[in-house]
Amino acid sequence: MSSTRSLKSEEIGRASAVKPESQFHPEPDAPIAVATIAGTATAVPPHILTREIVKHHMKDVFSLDGKRLEAIHTVIDNSQIDERHSVFPVEYIIEPRPLAQINNEYREKSIELGLQAVSGALAKAEMTPSDVDLLMTVSCTGVMIPSLDAYLATEMGFRSDVRRLPITELGCAAGAAGLAHAGEYLRAFPDRTALLVAVELPTLTFQRKDFSQANLISAVLFGDGAAGVVVTGREAAGPRILASECFLFPNSLDAMGFDLRDSGFHIVLSKDVPQLIRERVRELVEGFLARQGLRA
Repeated sequence: MSSTRSLKSEEIGRASAVKPESQFHPEPDAPIAVATIAGTATAVPPHILTREIVKHHMKDVFSLDGKRLEAIHTVIDNSQIDERHSVFPVEYIIEPRPLAQINNEYREKSIELGLQAVSGALAKAEMTPSDVDLLMTVSCTGVMIPSLDAYLATEMGFRSDVRRLPITELGCAAGAAGLAHAGEYLRAFPDRTALLVAVELPTLTFQRKDFSQANLISAVLFGDGAAGVVVTGREAAGPRILASECFLFPNSLDAMGFDLRDSGFHIVLSKDVPQLIRERVRELVEGFLARQGLRA
């Protein structure tokens, strides 16, 4: 389990009482390398999963009753998630399907949502595909070879020399890790532009015959969607990525993830995850800020 934290320029404004902004400028003859978030966009599929829909189908799909049904209803209500998006109607999601079919659906829908997110982010940044030097994709809810970025580059007419970097298996931290890598790339090549696309379709990992607590809770929490962000080292308006760090939690390999079986992806979700984070997050944040000359 890992966490990635990025420090943006608007956070500096909030911390200016601790260290004035002027003190963050490098020496006059040092090169100025910036990573500016020039445009962002999201894309979601049309089908909606509300709390009531989930409650209704939980009872029927898993044959829950009594205290166990009451317990999962409490989890649903306490999640405070009013609705989520899905690439398919719930009646289709809950039906068993071969892994090959599910993965074909992942490829089709991730390309569809990825194209929407890319188009929106580029439009917000007032850029075109030819302006992008590095195209990064992050996802862990399916497998694609060629990877998603190859399809996006082909469909949208990115330059043939665009650098591509698909990143998989990072889970919930993937978007933040991608931003950190984009910032590092632009510090090395300050005149370039990176485009990061995150796509996750967790409803396709739903397991009808898995009665584990992890599978039940994942069916309550996660929805489908995509996001795109343009990060550039060129002159642009927007928040800047000034620093990033990663931290790998010790003894956390069994905390979160997927097991790939004949029936598809089976969620791994330990009940200890909140406590793992709670025990370390304060010292991690304070240490990160301190190394940038800031404090919470």
